[in-house]
Amino acid sequence: MSVELHTLSNGFRIATEHMPGLKSASVGIWVLAGGRHERAEQNGIAHFLEHMAFKGTATRSALEIAEAIEDVGGYINAYTSREMTAYYVRVLENDVALGLDVIADILLNPVFSEDEIEVERGVILQEIGQTLDTPDDIVFDWLQEAAWPDQPLGRSILGAAERIRAYGRGDLSGFVGEHYGPGEMILCAAGAVDHAALCRQAEALFGHLSPIATPCLLEPARWRGGERREVKALEQVHFALAIEGPHYRDPMIFTEQVWALAMGGGMSSRLFQELRENRGLCYSIFAQAGAYEDTGLTTIYAGTSAEEIGELAYLTIDELRRAADDMSEAEVARAKAQMKAGMLMGLENPSTRAERLARMLSIWGRVPTLDEAVAQIDAVTTRDVRDFAGTMSTKAGTAMALYGPAEAAPTLEALRERLAA
Repeated sequence: MSVELHTLSNGFRIATEHMPGLKSASVGIWVLAGGRHERAEQNGIAHFLEHMAFKGTATRSALEIAEAIEDVGGYINAYTSREMTAYYVRVLENDVALGLDVIADILLNPVFSEDEIEVERGVILQEIGQTLDTPDDIVFDWLQEAAWPDQPLGRSILGAAERIRAYGRGDLSGFVGEHYGPGEMILCAAGAVDHAALCRQAEALFGHLSPIATPCLLEPARWRGGERREVKALEQVHFALAIEGPHYRDPMIFTEQVWALAMGGGMSSRLFQELRENRGLCYSIFAQAGAYEDTGLTTIYAGTSAEEIGELAYLTIDELRRAADDMSEAEVARAKAQMKAGMLMGLENPSTRAERLARMLSIWGRVPTLDEAVAQIDAVTTRDVRDFAGTMSTKAGTAMALYGPAEAAPTLEALRERLAA
């Protein structure tokens, strides 16, 4: 398998990876515009725009968009994250050109019908309501807000209901004009793909686009940290703790990921073994590393009873502190093996391959080889992980979100003092 790259004269980038033996392909366009690119008065518009992409173009109705892909047995979808929005299809080899044509159509020729805007407004409001009714979803939005309050990075991707109720056609078109230029788009495809053919088609579809005259700059993230506690009569307290981490170009990112896996990445991890297996304090507990352009966070989540939230929270802090002193060679080796296996097994899927192409190009401007990634994981030492754990305990910022019968939960300040003790 080999990655091939090409850039059109207007800055539109193309990356493909042919996977021998496959009869299908994943094709998509990743736009470097997400929730973080919104101004305060635009919160939720990137996600609203993603929904509207499937609601009709100048040449296809909403039904015709769906039928064009599903008539050939394909699949079409999209998602919005904080730093990008993706539109993608999975189709058979002979239908790759059709898939790209449909994606180009929804990106370049949306009609933003007022009737369809009203329909989708209702759908998004239902989605917001569903999220509010899902404690182990909404607690992560609140955690993000506690870490970066009053900043784009801390706002919900879905947006506030009152803003969603107010958006119209001009708001959607305005966001497209600000952010959907050729230099902000990356076409990625993996599987049964022909690089030269995709480049020719991309030139025909996107080559006429003019670059955005004044690209919008990200507002730098400023970690503040804090606590959000929402008391409600639920069965469990949903506990989420964030510790400020490295951004995705920081050399420490691989150490952080190994540390997070060792702490809470599986059934053998420290938090799972101590808090669930040994003490029975929770059913679900995990740690995960996340990173952005200029900042990051490691998240620890658990759900427990009102009676046991104090013990769970304090023991979590104790495990974080202990890792700086006694994280073992075996634990680090296991976490590194998990990390490499997860990456390599995931990349057996063309959709994951295409996603990786987009992610790597957006971060590095190139696509590092898998051997490079494996070598960086292998280079992480036990000393590195222990030192990182010590830094997380003494220097990193923290934030916390609680949802449920959380009256007896310790404060963030109490947890900070214990972490630094």
